[in-house]
Parts: sequence; C-alpha cells; structure tokens
Amino acid sequence: MMKKNLLATAILSIVALSAFAQQLPEAAYEQAVKNLGFNTNRLVYNSNVNPVWLADGKFWYSVNTASGDQFVLINPVDGSRKTAADLKSLLPGAENDRPAPTGRRNFSPEVLSPDGKKAAFIKDWNLWVRDVATKQETQLTTDGIKDFGYATDNAGWKHSDRAILLWSPDSKKIATFQQDQRHVSDMYLVSTKVGAPKLEAWKYPLPVDKDIIKIQRVIIEVDNRKVIRLQIPADARRGTLCDDISCSGSFDDNEWSADGSKLAFVSSSRDHKEAKLRIADAATGVVREVLEEKVATQYESGQGSINWHFLAASNEIIWYSERDDWGHLYLYDANTGKLKTQMTKGDFVVTRLLKTDEKNRILYFLANGREQGRDPYFSHFYRVDFSGQNLKLLTPEDGHHSISLSPDGKYFVDNYSKPNVPPVSVLRNMKGDLLATLEKADITKLTESGWKAPEPITVKSRDGKWDLYGLMFSPSNLDKTKKYPVVNYIYPGPQGGGVGSRSFSAARSDHQAVAELGFIVVVIDGTCNPGRSKSFHDACYGNMADNTLEDQIAGLKQLAVKHPFIDLEKVGMWGHSGGGYATAAAMFRYPDFYKVGISESGNHDNRNYEDDWGERYIGLMVNDAQGKSNYEAQANQNFAANLKGKLLLAHGGMDDNVPPYNTYLVVDALVKANKDFDLVVFPNARHGYGADGTYMMRRRWDYFVKHLLGLEPPKEFKINPSFP
Repeated sequence: MMKKNLLATAILSIVALSAFAQQLPEAAYEQAVKNLGFNTNRLVYNSNVNPVWLADGKFWYSVNTASGDQFVLINPVDGSRKTAADLKSLLPGAENDRPAPTGRRNFSPEVLSPDGKKAAFIKDWNLWVRDVATKQETQLTTDGIKDFGYATDNAGWKHSDRAILLWSPDSKKIATFQQDQRHVSDMYLVSTKVGAPKLEAWKYPLPVDKDIIKIQRVIIEVDNRKVIRLQIPADARRGTLCDDISCSGSFDDNEWSADGSKLAFVSSSRDHKEAKLRIADAATGVVREVLEEKVATQYESGQGSINWHFLAASNEIIWYSERDDWGHLYLYDANTGKLKTQMTKGDFVVTRLLKTDEKNRILYFLANGREQGRDPYFSHFYRVDFSGQNLKLLTPEDGHHSISLSPDGKYFVDNYSKPNVPPVSVLRNMKGDLLATLEKADITKLTESGWKAPEPITVKSRDGKWDLYGLMFSPSNLDKTKKYPVVNYIYPGPQGGGVGSRSFSAARSDHQAVAELGFIVVVIDGTCNPGRSKSFHDACYGNMADNTLEDQIAGLKQLAVKHPFIDLEKVGMWGHSGGGYATAAAMFRYPDFYKVGISESGNHDNRNYEDDWGERYIGLMVNDAQGKSNYEAQANQNFAANLKGKLLLAHGGMDDNVPPYNTYLVVDALVKANKDFDLVVFPNARHGYGADGTYMMRRRWDYFVKHLLGLEPPKEFKINPSFP
C-alpha cells in the first residue's frame, strides 16, 4: 500500500513539474515573423533596376521609393534622367510595356515564331501551328501517339503541355523531336477528397529502368508540312545543363544558322559523360559529327546557361569545357573539329557567356573566382578577345553582379551587392566606363525595424583542402556570454548550395526569423557544388549520400572555436528536397552530433527519384557480386535504425517532383526499427507545400524550440503572410 502511494505521489509530482515547464513567449514568434520576407522586403527602397530598353536606345525602369513608385527614363548617351510618378506621364504610350520579371520562364503552351505570325502547339500528341491573324490551325505531324508524341516534355518531374521546339530565324522551320517514353516507369499519385480519389499517372523514368526516354530529332518545314528526320539514331533525353531537356523552357542545346540552312546541336549520353556536337543539314537531315568531349564524371556546359555556340558566319564553334579543372571557353573549327584556341584561361569559372560580338571577335561573359580576396561565388562581368588576349574586368566593385545588356550591345545595367550589403545600380558602356549611378538601395527603415544582416563566414573543408563560404544568422539581441543552440540549414546540391544567390536579400527563407527565437543559424556551401573548380564539384561524385555533412560538421566546430556562444551540444538541422535527404542522413549517420532534424520532401532513395538527376551525379546503376547496387548504400532507410535524436519527417502527398514514397520508405524503416519519430503529411500539396508552407514553417519553429531550445512553444501560433 505504501509503495502504491509513493508511486502515485511521484507521478503527480512529474505532472506538476511538466505543467510549469517554461514557455517561450508568443512575442518571440511575433518578432520572428517581423523578419520574414513579406515584412522585410517592403522596407527596402530604390533597390535594383530592371531596365526596359526602347527602340531609340533609351531605357526606363520603375523603382519603389519611400514616397511611392517612381518611373525613370535614362538616356545612356549622356546618362541624363527624367522621372515621373507614372509611366504614362514619363513616356506616353508605354504604360503597357512592363518589364517581365527577371529569371521568369514562359510557361505558355504555345511557342510564337520569330516574326510573330505563327504559334506552334501540341494537340493529340502531334505538333500544330496556328496563324495568329486568321486563327487557322494546321497539323504538321500525323504519327504522334500517346507516349510517343512530338515536342513533349511531360516525364519525370516535368509534365507540362508546353511545346519544346526551336523556330528557325526566318520562321520557316521548326527543330523539335518525337519523344519515345513507351518503355519507362509510370508514376502514380492519388488526391485526397471526399468520395473517389483522383489518380494522376504519368511517365516517370527511374534509374532501375533498362530503357530511358529517347528522342528522335526532326526538322519540320512549316509551310509545306514536311517532316525531315535527322539521320542519326535516337538520342537519350538528356541536356548539358540540368536534369531536363528544356532547362530554359525552349529546346536547349540547339542553334540555327542565321539563314536556317543548318542546325547545330549537342547529343548527351545517358550518364552525361559524353557530349557530341553535331551539325545537321536542314534540307536533307544529314548529320555531321564536329567534336566530342568525354569526361570521367559528368559534362555540363556552364552554370545557369548553356555556353556553347555555333558561329555559322565564320564556321566556328565556341565550346565550354572543364578539362583544365576550370570552366572555360574554347574556339573550334566547325569544318575540321580542330581546336583553334583556348579563349579564357586561369583559376576561375566562366559561368555565362552573355554576348558574342562576332564582327569584332569579342566575348562578354560572367565568371566566378577570378578576383582574389573576394567570395569566389561573386559573379563579375568580363570581356576578352577571341584570341584569348585583352581580358578585362568590366565590373570592378567587390560584390555579386547581375547584368542586363542593351539590345544594341553598347551598354549594360549592373546591379551589384553582397548578402549583407544593399545593392547599387549603375550604367556602364561595354568598355566598362561608368556613365551613371542609377540607384542606391535605401535600407533605413529596414534597419530601424531591428533587422540584422547575416554574417558572411569562411571555414575549411573537412580535409582542410578548400575554403568554404556561407552565412551565419544570430539573434538581434545576441548575448555573447550565453550559449545558443545551432540550427544548420542545408541544401547539399550538387547543383547549387544552401546560401543561394550572393545578392542582397532582406530575408533568406526564415533563417533570421529562426535566429530571433534564440538560435544561431548556419548555412555552409560545402564541397561537391558548382561555381568553382571541377575537382571541387566532383568531390562527392558517385556518392550523393555524402551530402556535404562532414563539411558541415567541420565548419560548425571551427565556428564554435571562434564564437564561444555556439553550443555544439545542441545542434539541429533542417532542409527541403535534397536538404531533406541530407537531414535524415545526418540524423542516421551522425546521431551523436545532430540531436534534432527536420527532413522535408527528401529524395531519400534515388532509385525512387527520376533518372536524370541520379544518373548525372551518381552514375548508372550497377550491381556488385552480391546483387547490391551502388544506389542502395546511399538510401536513407537502410540507416534508420541508427536514429537517436528527434526527427520530424514531412512530405506533400501530391509531390510530383520527389514522390512521397521516398519518405514512406524511411517511415516504414523507422517503424520496423521501433523508433520514435514525427510525421507531417500534406495530403494534396506538391513539392513546395503551397498554401501549407506557413503551417510547416510554424511546425518547424515549434520543433526546434521544444527539442533544441528546451522550451514550450506558443500553442498553434498562426503565421499570417499579409501586411499589417
């Protein structure tokens, strides 16, 4: 009887103590919300110039000032400017001539011809054109059928109705393909609703598939509806830039000659290790091999844009290669396929070739890493002669530069900034001469609100071989005498790191918001990412389970030595997509270092993710003598039993990029290992969660506050993404 009373007393004591667990005030969440983009972005004025170039060589732009929108007209000849409160007053008749958002792709299902008179589109798996003036529709192909249609880009994480093709400059021909996807895997998703669910089914090729999607290249003469098949075997559905045949929204890796008589294109192998540049005769379909590049890992043609070009007038090819460990431009003879000269050279990376002046034989390009003592991810603008001589820096300021060229090739607008330094916008000529300072961003109200800029950080990689760069976010009321838990945000790439753009931003995800809750948030771009040397990018080739995790751990340990307020006994991680994969891997493979993880929409087993991503960065799937594939050891569910800390998994039930079965595999393994974990499923959400995103953000805050900070979060706090 005495023992029972003692037990009851102990239970009541525990309940009483838990009832008085310290709670984080709701005001802390309110302070965090103030640091989200929908609140901070509107406190930045005079930020960036998006020019609209006019036929007379002038340009206008709009800018948000503290007193309202302002419209500015610039004459680049003398740098003079006129301003007005509305576009109609500044430039009558131009009020509908608004600039398109930069970096925005055109998702219209129709593709307009260069002369604006015809629009090509897909109908019943065939290609059609519509006369813009008369609306008359003409069928160009007749043998397209389901899963073997023309101009389609509807497999893997892409399934759209937009026609993928390239019009010839004279609007008389179309380069496209017939896509054979009859022999690859299907993907299925089921919506959640009252009554019978709706099934979504589409082609989703996987690394386990013996056959992949192939494209049969064709040239179509529009007026007489003649289809000319190129005289080569079907190509792998692969591109040189990303894991889609249409990174830009057009038919990438294709270029017409000015007269439309020739089509240059690049064929890539399934594993991306071979790239062949070919030229087709548009009238006959005869194809001539020009040059080929083979690499041990994966070939890519640039960072952010495809950089090879066909110079039909001089019969030359500009080719991009990382053969000397850096991304550079080379000039080839298009007749013989022989190398003429290396056009750029040095320990830096050409990222985007923006302009080719064939008459004066000058290249204008963006590059990373050439300017010593600066963040190697900062992009600068350069010019160089075709001969490789007279290389000149056109944007001297220390910062990340974003360039907009005038159509006549005489001027450019440069918006430059740093992650912690607001942008300045200037106008220069193509010699690099400064003609006018257009805008300087005003962040007075932002700083008055208590906003705190992130701190750029530099640490050494796991092996001490490379400098790694990133950002650290700390509370605005940081007390350096205290200890703060760490939230390590991760996106391991290998197609881009967690920091993202090096341009200024008043908010990066919710990093500063999380810091305001009482954390140090650290983002480190580890090895295995692009924008630097080939060897840096290839450091994890074949093993995506590396996830830069050892770089993250090494970096955090170095930061803790420099900043004693960092508490390495309380380290958490979160990430989305590839970051979700990395987070679960961190919790399973380094369970004594990472105590709390939030894994969102992770591609946990790349045998269950579309083929092109894994085959580009891991290679083709092969089995060893025991029948195990090279992909199996990289699958997170195989290590789930190692979990020690607190793990929250999340996924959208209608995720058509990384299907939810990736997370379900991990869930199943955790259940079988009898492990405690948490799970959030958004039944009808896609990869980014859409309207459910703010709920996930709040759950993420709650999870770190409760399990890493050791406090009780305010119950069901609602993040309202609207202006006060």
